[in-house]
Formats: sequence, structure tokens, C-alpha cells
Amino acid sequence: MALRESDRPAANPLSVDVLAPTLVGILVLALWEIAVRVTHTPPYLLPGPILVAQTLVSDWNTLFPSLLITLQITLVAFIAAVVSGLLVAILFAQSKWLERSLFPYAVVLQTTPIVAIAPLIILWVRRVVPDESSTFVSLVICAWIVAFFPILSNTTLGLNSADHNLINLFQLYKASPWQTLLYLRLPSAMPYFLGGLRISGGLALIGAVVAEFVAGTGGTRSGIAYQILISSFNLQIPRMFAALIMTTALGVAIFLILTLLSDQILRNWHESAVKREN
Repeated sequence: MALRESDRPAANPLSVDVLAPTLVGILVLALWEIAVRVTHTPPYLLPGPILVAQTLVSDWNTLFPSLLITLQITLVAFIAAVVSGLLVAILFAQSKWLERSLFPYAVVLQTTPIVAIAPLIILWVRRVVPDESSTFVSLVICAWIVAFFPILSNTTLGLNSADHNLINLFQLYKASPWQTLLYLRLPSAMPYFLGGLRISGGLALIGAVVAEFVAGTGGTRSGIAYQILISSFNLQIPRMFAALIMTTALGVAIFLILTLLSDQILRNWHESAVKREN
């Protein structure tokens, strides 16, 4: 007897989500390796995945400590962006005058190319902090500039998106502005804030890598970007690809961690994370 549609076991969406991109990735890597071998492309132009994997294993002791430096810069800048962005967004929500006066300058800060101002930041910080920590501080500032705006923008939007009927209800019961913020605006802004976290985490890594490139061209050793820079100068392209893979894997890991955090916080009450049958 044929099973009814409702009696059939439902497919596990997680297995499909993992299996499909895994198969595509394996196919792309196989085609890449075959193309390199068939065309006899030299490694200094395009190394095959097998050679890149071998280089990653052989140079792990050199590349991994550099990746940890980049991770440290990224985490410090990300935490600073989260704290500062959240606090400034709360101030904006409490005062429309402050929001209209200062938000355009946040946009200017976001649209300023970090590559252009990173050398100036490094020079200025060295004058204020004339020791070995000056490079780390300057790189954190550069990464913070890139990661700050998504937190500020998303959180400000979320705080301003609270239901106006509920705001009127709070005013009817004579709730103070801070009570309205704590019990209404902040819960309403939580999905927007968490969305900003996912964007800001990747941007903090990008800002750290870009700043490290600028510092590396000035002869300062710092992070995985310096290893990429030196490898490209020396035509060690397999090593450069290995460093790039490590950087990309770090970015994916940051995004996945923040996505899991968001799902855990929102899963019991927000529509974007509630599990449904269809």
C-alpha cells in the first residue's frame, strides 16, 4: 500500500544544506586539479589543490601563529565595535537631535577607504604609543572603523522600529524613556542587532587583513596578511594560497558562530528563527 504524503519521513534539511555545498566543493576542487595537471600550469601561476594542501601542512607551524595574531586583532576590534556601536545607537534612540547631528559622520567614517587612512592611523598611533604595542593598537583601530557602522546602523534601525502602539501604551502608563528602552526598544532591536553582528564579524576580519597589508608594506611583521604579502613577493604561490585558505576558513568560522548565537537567542520567539514544518 502506498504511503500517504503525511506518512513519509521528512527529509533532514540540515543534511541537504551540508551535503549539497560539500559535493559542489569537491567537484570544483577535482576540476581545478585536473585542469592544472592537463594544462601543465606551473605552480607559481596556479598551484593545484593537492599542492596547496601539502604546503598548508608543511608550513602550518609558521602560518598558524600568524593567523592567531590576526584573530586576536579581529576579536578585539569586533568587541570594541559591538560595545561602541550599541552604546551610540542607544544614545541616538534617546535623542533624535543627537542622531540627526552625528549619524552623517558615521556614514562618512564608513565610506572612507581604510586603505587610504590606515598609514595615517599607524603613524599617529606610533607617536602616541611609542612601543611595540603601537602596531597592534593601530591595526585594531583600522579594523574597528570597518566593523563599527553595521552595528550602529542595524541597532539604530531596530530601536526605531518598535511598535508605536506599544510605545504609546508605555507612555500612557508613564514609563520613563529608559524603561521603554529596556523593556520595549531593546527586545525589538535584538534581531537587527544580531544581523549587524554577522556582518560586522566578517568586516572586522577584512579590516584587520587590510590594515596588516598596509603595515606589512611598511616592514612591520603582523598577522596572516604579512605571510600572504611575503609569499607573493617571493613567488611562493602555493604558500600564499594556503594562507588565503586559512583566512577564508577563519571568516567562515566567525560567521557560523555568530549565526548559531543568533539562532539560539531568537529561536523561541522571533519569526526568523522559529522552526516550522513548511
